[in-house]
Amino acid sequence: MGSWIAIVTKRWTLGWILCMLASLLCCVSCGNAHNTDKPVSQETNVDSDIDVSNFLVSVLDEPKTLDFQCTTIDYTIGLNCFNRLVEMQEGEDGAIGVVPSLAKSWEISDDGLVYTFHLRDDVTFSNGSPLTSSDVLYSFIRLLTHPKSCNRDIVRDIEGAKELESGDSDYLEGFRLIDDHNFSITLRQPFSAFLACLCMPGASILDQETTELAGDKFGHDPQSTVGTGPFVLRSWKSGADMVLTANPTYWEGALDLKGLHLRFVNHPETLRKMYDDGQLDVLNLDDLGDLSEFFMHGDVYAKYLRDAQHIGIDYIALNESIKPLGDVRVRKALQLALDRQTLLEAVYGGDGKVENGIYPHGLLGFNPNLEPIPYDEEQAKSLLSEAGYADGFDLAVSLRATTTKRQRELMNMVKVMWEKVGVRTSIEVLSEDEFMSRRKGGKLACYTATWAADYDDPDNFVYTFFGSKENAANRSICYTNEDVMKRVRAARSIVDEEERIKEYDDLERIIVHDDAAWIPLFSKTRHYVISDRLQNFTVSWNGWFETSYKYMSIKDSQN
Repeated sequence: MGSWIAIVTKRWTLGWILCMLASLLCCVSCGNAHNTDKPVSQETNVDSDIDVSNFLVSVLDEPKTLDFQCTTIDYTIGLNCFNRLVEMQEGEDGAIGVVPSLAKSWEISDDGLVYTFHLRDDVTFSNGSPLTSSDVLYSFIRLLTHPKSCNRDIVRDIEGAKELESGDSDYLEGFRLIDDHNFSITLRQPFSAFLACLCMPGASILDQETTELAGDKFGHDPQSTVGTGPFVLRSWKSGADMVLTANPTYWEGALDLKGLHLRFVNHPETLRKMYDDGQLDVLNLDDLGDLSEFFMHGDVYAKYLRDAQHIGIDYIALNESIKPLGDVRVRKALQLALDRQTLLEAVYGGDGKVENGIYPHGLLGFNPNLEPIPYDEEQAKSLLSEAGYADGFDLAVSLRATTTKRQRELMNMVKVMWEKVGVRTSIEVLSEDEFMSRRKGGKLACYTATWAADYDDPDNFVYTFFGSKENAANRSICYTNEDVMKRVRAARSIVDEEERIKEYDDLERIIVHDDAAWIPLFSKTRHYVISDRLQNFTVSWNGWFETSYKYMSIKDSQN
């Protein structure tokens, strides 16, 4: 108990020390980052013909590729230089839903199999080429056949997709061209989350001619990055930055924002200094780790702080194929032994919400009435004794080398809590390659991770982890309840929305509460700090830092 208290005390002491440092620094140099008369400074590492003085300045990790069909992490260009048929958007009432984009409207057959789309007739790519139904067909065929594609699941339910993907066919049977602006898609079976999947960055629509001519250069050469989105990629200087300018022919109309200057910086202290020196318009505090405390306390930065609910869940995976985790009593004991509210408060300052299931707060299908998982040490000990482990057992927890300091702190606290009920816990740190290899091979006994919503549907969570033996093994869960996995697959085809959500609620309760197949922890709040010249700051519907910047603007950008 003493060790655990020491960890908590140290955490909050650090926060208040950083808070005091922030206040002292403000007294010395207050206004450095918040003087509207001082433009955000720029380095001269962009094309000489581009004046970036009134561009929004942000940072990102330098992507390996801009080909959004071939990445699951680098989506900034896909979200800002391209569009999809439909988009996921949060309304003024806070409700998240699918809205028209390149497709101005659509109809779905009563059986949920046929989707008929009607494209806008006034959309051109940034090179002036008109958008047609053939571009959509090409984009989906490339998504299924490109050797490096990692987003095939988006369109894999289209009739004929698997045959095209395997090489048994050379066309996509379920895609029917009606004319230049109308087409239909037939699914091999109903999939109620299909529209939501089409909102993912990987489903962005490409210009067929330009992309084909680019070949392997697409995703690497800015001149080949031709989309229909609000911005055009003008330059990419490796190790330095990217510059995007407003698309003058954007189909939704002129933007208030002239462009984006995206800097490749990832050192926390450098980022903090850049913000205070007036070199950043928006900074994701998740990138700062413990240095985020510098901004979070007191009133120095209060007016510049913004937050958003991240629609994702931190969890602990338990591998049922590794003894004694195959015993549900053991898994349940591990759940009960964790005081998750204390973990959230100690490690993340309480910025988030404890979760009791699979679907986090904010996601379609979230069940506010799901019974909570209690914190009960005595019951945990009793279950371990009943399972034959009154003297405890050894459990190896694996962390990847890229795990953040806070995540390591979290698992050290978990270790203390588990050891109080007799689980002798060791923590091993693995290289990224070894961690992923062992995880995909179903060889990790236990680890912690975060799963964020790619699309607003419970399918994105429950099918990913529990849709099949292969899915469960890929996540080193190795779930064994075949009846539940069969029901998870069948739920995808339920057309009636009320019936579908009820089934997902039932499956969540069985997986987490009856089978104790994993340990839900919490969903976290994301915090940002912005400059005082940035207006209309928005985040993506799911709380990603990667977002569309088209609604944002810079004060006096026209002056």
